[in-house]
Amino acid sequence: MQKIKSLMTRQGLRSPQESVHDLSPIESLRIPTKEDLRELHEEPTDPQAQQEIINSIEEVYFSNDSFDIVKYELERLPPVLSLQELEEYRDKLKQQQAAVSKKVADLILEKQPAYVQELERVTSLQTGLQLAAVICTNGRRHLNIAKEGFTQTSLGLLANQRKRQLLIGLLKSLRTIKTLQRTDVRLSEMLEEEDYPGAIQLCLECQKAASTFKHYSCISELNSKLQDTLEQIEEQLDVALSKICKNFDINHYTKVQQAYRLLGKTQTAMDQLHMHFTQAIHNTVFQVVLGYVELCAGNSDTKFQKLQYKDLCTHITADSYIPCLADLCKALWEVMLSYYRTMQWHENHDPEEAAVVSSDGGSVAGAEENSFDRSYVKKKLEHGLSRIWQDVQLKVKTYLLGTDLSNFKYDDFIFVLDVTSRLMQVGEEFCGSKSEVLQESIRKQSVNYFKTYHRTRLEELRMFLENETWELCPVKSSFSILQLHEFKFMEQSRSPSVSPSRQPASAVSTTGTLFEQYCHGGNPFEIQADSKEDETEDVLASNGYESDEQEKSAYQEYDSDSDVPEELKRDYVDEQTGDAPVKSVSRETLRSRKRSDYNLNKVNAPILTNTTLNVIRLVGKYMQMMNILKPIAFDVIHFMSQLFDYYLYAVYTFFGRNDTFESTGLGLSSSRLRTTLNRIQESLIDLEVSGDATGTLTAAEERKEKVPSPHLSHLVVLTSGNSLFGLAERVVATESLVFLAEQFEFLQPHLDAVMPAAKKPFLQQFYSQTVSTASELRKPVYWIVAAKAIDYEQMLLLMANVKWDVKEIMSQHNVYVDALLKEFEEFNRRLTEVSKRVRIPLPVSNILWEHCIRLANRTLVEGYAIVKKCSNEGRALMQLDFQQFLMKLEKLTDIRPIPDKEFVETYIKAYYLTENDMERWIKEHREYSTKQLTNLVNVCLGSHINKKARQKLLAAIDDIDRPKR
Repeated sequence: MQKIKSLMTRQGLRSPQESVHDLSPIESLRIPTKEDLRELHEEPTDPQAQQEIINSIEEVYFSNDSFDIVKYELERLPPVLSLQELEEYRDKLKQQQAAVSKKVADLILEKQPAYVQELERVTSLQTGLQLAAVICTNGRRHLNIAKEGFTQTSLGLLANQRKRQLLIGLLKSLRTIKTLQRTDVRLSEMLEEEDYPGAIQLCLECQKAASTFKHYSCISELNSKLQDTLEQIEEQLDVALSKICKNFDINHYTKVQQAYRLLGKTQTAMDQLHMHFTQAIHNTVFQVVLGYVELCAGNSDTKFQKLQYKDLCTHITADSYIPCLADLCKALWEVMLSYYRTMQWHENHDPEEAAVVSSDGGSVAGAEENSFDRSYVKKKLEHGLSRIWQDVQLKVKTYLLGTDLSNFKYDDFIFVLDVTSRLMQVGEEFCGSKSEVLQESIRKQSVNYFKTYHRTRLEELRMFLENETWELCPVKSSFSILQLHEFKFMEQSRSPSVSPSRQPASAVSTTGTLFEQYCHGGNPFEIQADSKEDETEDVLASNGYESDEQEKSAYQEYDSDSDVPEELKRDYVDEQTGDAPVKSVSRETLRSRKRSDYNLNKVNAPILTNTTLNVIRLVGKYMQMMNILKPIAFDVIHFMSQLFDYYLYAVYTFFGRNDTFESTGLGLSSSRLRTTLNRIQESLIDLEVSGDATGTLTAAEERKEKVPSPHLSHLVVLTSGNSLFGLAERVVATESLVFLAEQFEFLQPHLDAVMPAAKKPFLQQFYSQTVSTASELRKPVYWIVAAKAIDYEQMLLLMANVKWDVKEIMSQHNVYVDALLKEFEEFNRRLTEVSKRVRIPLPVSNILWEHCIRLANRTLVEGYAIVKKCSNEGRALMQLDFQQFLMKLEKLTDIRPIPDKEFVETYIKAYYLTENDMERWIKEHREYSTKQLTNLVNVCLGSHINKKARQKLLAAIDDIDRPKR
């Protein structure tokens, strides 16, 4: 088939489609000629036949314009060609073509008017287009002339200017980009200089600039880098914030706050700050304790750093405990001071910031946000106070309870209490806390320590008492317990601080709180040097006198009885109050009073012993502890009362106990004193044998709380008549007890102030039933001296030899009166000798004279009661003897009235009573013994009383005596 096509091509034959495509549109639409129309009419004109022919045409011929008819027909040729068949097929095709052509011709003829009309319109359009082409050509020519003459030059200038402006903007952008690229270096420098606000401001400005040039590819990377840098700044800012916790610096903190404000993270900063304070407390205490533990451990391989803080505290040694505690409190003080100064900063700066914001006229929303931030910060700081203090308390509590303090020295333990007390004061000033956690922990340690300490002190007191010779400890007349080192704390308006023994008087400041005092330097927990020697006065005097001159003049002004003016004998001292009546201030009166006081003109210095001073010092130490730690006030006061109880019991046991004189019925020991002594013996004195190990555990525990009864030193002699049976020692013992009681009375308001309200009845009972009985101990103690100082038995023998049934009134008194007066003069002499050793106070001398006179008068009554026979003249002689005794006695003593004077006179005068009067007298005077009353009745028998009256009176006596049996 390719051969056939190539042959057709060489002959110039083309396919019908190609022939049609070569014609111009106008040519292809030319009007058929008459010949053409004629040829078409020669064809069959049967429309139906033509339609059938057209229908017989294959569909493929109508498919599209690109259909290749020649190729299609050639491809349809059979393999073996038959000329006849080909001719037949060709005729068929011609018929089909003719039918189609005729049909087309018919259609053309039908549309020819419209075609002609349209052809005219096309021709007219062609003419118009040719005219438009001419106009366009002319316009282009004129525009080209204008372009070359004006427009091209001017627009070129404008274009160049625009390009210049664009390039200038580009240059500026490039310079900004260059600056942004170099920002890292400047940011690093600012961070090294700790200029956090400047660094953040710069970084934010860079970020803002970077967002402007984000269309540059290099800027997107820079923006990411700036964000990383900002995060790095925040991390460094957090580190800078943590430094505030230990060493607050105003400038540093101001920068940090400004930086956080720029970041808009004020609240976050406050949250972080509290977290850093909590961490700072933990790290601080751990490092302080760890340092001391490692220091004491030496080269030990123990890994202390891995221990918990609680376990670490148990490794603190006793020697390093106090320095470690002081350093611990100093470090915690620095943390709390930083928090205090942080609050101060916000109190001072937040109002200023609010004023600045309002003056700048910022937006309402911004002002409200700033106000909210300030309110949040204020509440957070206020709430943080108690949290910070709670953390501090828990850390210190763990440290305090980590070591057993029961074996510490007293001063060391007081220092621990003082430091803890000052820390509690810090807590109260810091957040108004009562520091219950610290109080409870120190209370546990104090009770534990104090029980051990008090037990040891009681044993020491027993040892002192058993080795005490009851010699006078000479002190100045101006002596006061406040001069003792242990009581210095009472002179100062003392805030709990370092131990009073370590606190110089100049260190006491009354200006402001501790935070105000130490805000700009110093530390309230600094250990002061011990200035004990400088603070304690010299309270001892030389030989009990203020000066040697007074000692010399003391004996020169003492006169004998003969020098006493007669009128002074009428002066007396009220035996109830012990006060001398103020009648005259003459020299003679003063000399008389000095003489009666047996002080030999000595200054009235207190009478006390070394043991008394030790007890007073112990009381001072106890009060120090109680003053520092008020929760254990009751325990401390209870132990203080035991010190006084034991001293009182010892003095009574040594000098006042004598069963012989207890049965005299003279009321020497009051019921209150006996009750007090019994209570002390039952509650405090261990009367069992030490080696007795039997008994229950409870009994053993009770015995641990008791102390063995003390024994008088063998060096103290109480049996010598020359020394008035140890009168000097007795005076020193009893008067030192009275002095001790006076000191307790002086301290009562201080004890009452710290005693819990529920326990105050105990304190009141202690003072009313124990302290106040100290002076009552004088009577039984000095009664023993009075009973032995004068030989009353000898006087009874002398009286028994006197005849009382004389028949005439005698003018001369009996010998026994002179003997008795000689005994009193000897007693007075020995009393004077004793007073040269020890000042005998007026109440003591009065009691001694009262006891002696009372015993003498009762001896007189006893002597009169052994008379077998007596006349009226004999009774008159008895009165004469007694009046002579009184007259001489009044020269020896200033006591007025004479004790038991009426006791003797009434008994003598009862002899003259009638039967009825005597019966009434017997019933009214029960102070006389049955023996004395019976003798009185028997002596009167025969004179003016008959036997019947005698029986009646004896029955009355028996009725009186019966209830006593």
